[in-house]
Parts: sequence; structure tokens; C-alpha cells
Amino acid sequence: MSFQVKVKRMPGCEDVQLPQKMSELASGFDLYAAVTEPVTLQPGERTLIPTGIAIAMPPELEAQIRPRSGLAFKHGITCLNTPGTIDADYRGEIKVLLINLGQAPFTFERNERIAQMVFQIVPQVALEPVDELDDTVRGAGGFGHSGTK
Repeated sequence: MSFQVKVKRMPGCEDVQLPQKMSELASGFDLYAAVTEPVTLQPGERTLIPTGIAIAMPPELEAQIRPRSGLAFKHGITCLNTPGTIDADYRGEIKVLLINLGQAPFTFERNERIAQMVFQIVPQVALEPVDELDDTVRGAGGFGHSGTK
């Protein structure tokens, strides 16, 4: 199954790399920082980093914004609200909400890979209001109800 997603560069971002997969079988497209000057994120701070792109995708898709494992492991940089969801009807610039959970300041430079975008199929779902739900063995148990061992 194949889908076409249109990608538009924002004005002033003609030099920013378009999203791309870094290997043939990669699931995600790397997103690049479209900052106009370096942005330093102190430990515990969060910020929105622009990507310089907007997309148009078919209604069957959503784009999920996820952290890059290398940034998370090496520097403690990750995405808040992860995965972030880009809905099919959104046409604004994609920005990535990043936080520095590391021990040292981290500086984002223009065209640095900051996150990845993974496309998912969104099923059409109709919610049906009811007075009662079917019983299951689990029931309403949650938040650690099954223990740790």
C-alpha cells in the first residue's frame, strides 16, 4: 500500500533538508531543525523547534513525531507529548516540542536532525454510546494491577 504526502518548504527554509529516511527499511523520516540561529536548551528546559516544512496527507493517515534514539541516549534530548500527532487536515509548519532531560546544555544547529516522522493508518471509528460494557477477566484493573513479576 502506498500513499502520497505533499511536502512544502516554508519561506526562508529553501536550504533546510526535506524529511528523509536514513536507510531503505527505516520506518521514520528524519526531521531537520529550521532554526535561524543556534538554540541552546538547558537541562530541564523545553522548546519548540521549527522544521521548515508543512505537509498535506490523505485522510487515511496521521503523522507521528517521535524522538531520535541517538539524541535521547547520548544527550537526554527527547520529545514531549510523544508521539505528537499531525492530523491530516493540519497545514501549518511542523514544529517539534523538545526537552533536555540530560545533564548538560545542548545546542541545536540549522539542518540538524531533531526527530522522526512516522506515518500511520488511521481507521474510521464510530463511537456507540451504551449503558453497560461487556465484562472481561481484567475488568477495570489498571495502573499496575497485574504486579511486576
